[in-house]
Amino acid sequence: MTYTGERIERTLLFGKRKRKNKNNPYAYRKSAKTPWGHPVVYVLSLLLVLICVVPVLYIILGGFRTNSQITRDPAGMPNPWNFENYASVIGSSTFWTELVNSLIVSLGTMVGVVVLALMVSFVIARYRFRFSRVLYTVFSAGMMFPITVAITPLYLLLRNLHLINSQLGIILPQIAFGLPQAIIILVPFLQSIPKELEEAAQLDGCSRLGFFARMVLPLSGPGVSTIAILSFVASWNAYMLPLFLLNDSTKYTLPLGVQMFSSQHSVDTAQVLAFTSLSMIPALICFTIFQKKIVGGLAGAVKG
Repeated sequence: MTYTGERIERTLLFGKRKRKNKNNPYAYRKSAKTPWGHPVVYVLSLLLVLICVVPVLYIILGGFRTNSQITRDPAGMPNPWNFENYASVIGSSTFWTELVNSLIVSLGTMVGVVVLALMVSFVIARYRFRFSRVLYTVFSAGMMFPITVAITPLYLLLRNLHLINSQLGIILPQIAFGLPQAIIILVPFLQSIPKELEEAAQLDGCSRLGFFARMVLPLSGPGVSTIAILSFVASWNAYMLPLFLLNDSTKYTLPLGVQMFSSQHSVDTAQVLAFTSLSMIPALICFTIFQKKIVGGLAGAVKG
């Protein structure tokens, strides 16, 4: 009798739930799922995070160790903590010279990419002319050609322009190769601006340049932030082009400085790790602070 009563009670309870959610036949099935999602997704996400984070943490913590600690226990923690490696790198004038060079090159590239990409994207997105789609396709095809493919003819061109061993010779090619990605991201943002808004601005006496400055720039803020951050970080981490163009050590950027420092101090592994970690901290900070803007900008570009 007890078993039969429990069975009847369960049947009645299930019938109530089913009647309560008669408009959604899968409501009871969904309520039985765990609200935290499938554990396999979390395990895979955790593995990906560890793959990305562990090497960075190893480099940063390795700078707080001595060479004997690294030799004795390569995967261990600093014991005791050694701050002399970072102090030595920070106290050297070479590091600060290369840091300033990297800032000049990265900021110059970022400004050039943002300004030119905004102007080109505005024309492609807001004006209809015969070769507008062809122009957009040409810029899209530019993403298929990395800078390493054109390094030899690019070197010859910059040599004829007397831009070898100069920061401008690095900034201009990086702007050119950063424009395709920036235009692909910005065009959907500018296309999503309603035509009625532009017509209303023209009726109020606003010129095209005024509409661009007062309406287009604020509305395309997420896309502009995305391309600015991506171009800055890409230029900060650039190695191939400075390697071919720069001969003077006083004009080296940090990627070249890390290579030169590691070759000069190949025995001092701890100090090389300290120099490497300090050189990548600005890019890490940039990505950490503006990661939401990057995701929002890319999501808006895909949505458009």
